[in-house]
Amino acid sequence: MTTSQRTTAPPSPPVLGPRALNRATLARQLLLSRSPMSATAAVEHLVGLQAQNVKPPYYALAARLDGFTPEALSRPLADREVVRIVTLRSTIHTHTADDCLTLRPLVQAARDRELHHFRAGLAGVDLERLAVRARALVEEEPRTMKELREALLEYWPDADPQALSVAARCTLPLVQVTPRGLWGRSGQVRLTTAEHWLGRPAEPVPAPDATVLRYLAAFGPASVKDMQTWAGLTRLREAFERLRPRLVTFRDETGTELFDLPDAPRPDPDTPAPPRFLPEFDNLLLSHADRTRVVPPGLKGRHWKGNVAYRTLLVDGFLAGLWRLDDDALVIEPFGRLERARRAEVTAEAERMLGVLHPGRTYDVRFGTVRE
Repeated sequence: MTTSQRTTAPPSPPVLGPRALNRATLARQLLLSRSPMSATAAVEHLVGLQAQNVKPPYYALAARLDGFTPEALSRPLADREVVRIVTLRSTIHTHTADDCLTLRPLVQAARDRELHHFRAGLAGVDLERLAVRARALVEEEPRTMKELREALLEYWPDADPQALSVAARCTLPLVQVTPRGLWGRSGQVRLTTAEHWLGRPAEPVPAPDATVLRYLAAFGPASVKDMQTWAGLTRLREAFERLRPRLVTFRDETGTELFDLPDAPRPDPDTPAPPRFLPEFDNLLLSHADRTRVVPPGLKGRHWKGNVAYRTLLVDGFLAGLWRLDDDALVIEPFGRLERARRAEVTAEAERMLGVLHPGRTYDVRFGTVRE
């Protein structure tokens, strides 16, 4: 074989260990240093915030934004610039209005799969007719799920009541209207359609390519499986392959291929990461198939119990404990011993968070033991 006939194997992609992935993800998540961006801009950058409960988005932004106050999120919610709607992973998220109208159609396939599990209770129900009836009901006036279910039972008295409400939620983009979601002013969950609440139609179902790029900007470097876990979707490989010429690739220590934006931040693994208090169901802990970039292997499953997620503490960028807010104290429960300097940093961050979200109230900051 002549020299000209020899081929050179392409160089192997660089390997990123857990600390490198941790620092890159923290930088994208605005958790290495707090950002001056607005709450609405942060919700857009993060492609939404997990929001099964009312308070977690506020705690999530307090950990990420400089100068944040609860009103900074309550105001755009009241002004309909931000909404609460079931999207990613079939869970409630806080999204900008624009993302609500594009992401909800993108994840419709997942809603269709969810609905399939309830078909036995929908025998004889015409889903298109149900969607029309449900839309008319919630656009006439926002309704609770109980009210919607009872109204639909008048048309389909033999159907399973829960299946009817699930069908309405899966076939229509239902948003929770305010005051639900406002800090200190929450009420019952009442629903109407996104189009009615926002005064404009939903977008056609988009190709996932733009969302892939946004996911990488907020959560990368990441694998195809990571994004599928985040979105609750399947078959995203084709989108990544279409985008491959615009992306850079790495490998993790197990050999999994990771994609990223060429100019996205990938800080030195030794970059300091200050303590952060995160809410239950924070995006950081739910948006990758492999979560070792945040959760050390020995702590896998320690921030969950059944279907309950706990509020979590990050130390040096990694899961290091749990926390809870009692009537008179913020109780911190580390998984291991914290050195005196670390404990002082954690205490200072706790006091800062309390000052942001609970000004005027007095709480002690205490250290306890994780309750099994």
